[in-house]
Amino acid sequence: MAAGQLKSVASLLLVLNFCMYVVILGIGGWAMNRAIDHGFIIGPDFSLPAHFSPVYFPMGNAATGFFVTFALIAGVVGAASILAGVNHIRSWTVESLPAAATAGIIAWTLTVLAMGYRTMEAFLIILSATQLIYIAAIHSVGSSRR
Repeated sequence: MAAGQLKSVASLLLVLNFCMYVVILGIGGWAMNRAIDHGFIIGPDFSLPAHFSPVYFPMGNAATGFFVTFALIAGVVGAASILAGVNHIRSWTVESLPAAATAGIIAWTLTVLAMGYRTMEAFLIILSATQLIYIAAIHSVGSSRR
């Protein structure tokens, strides 16, 4: 592939990933808000249930709280990695590659970590694949400039 084609593929994946990270943040934020609003109520005569979990969610199963937490972390880091990605797409040089690649790899690993849980799995599976393709596309700038 020519460098121009890879740059346009990376740009498209960057926009797609940003949109999907925003969706993950929206759904995860809603779920976290619902859990906070409908969680345990602490009062003066309150005794904790026998199987109390600090990550209690009134929907889903026992893994939902952990999944939403990790998905929100992956969403925030992924959306932040878009900034380094946009800077790299604009300059498309070897000098801007390390920041974009590092941020992309960290976002990808957190997305894969969150993928092990339930509910928003489809988005996270697609997102982990497109983020990996994006990382491969931006790495091609180093090999095409030599």
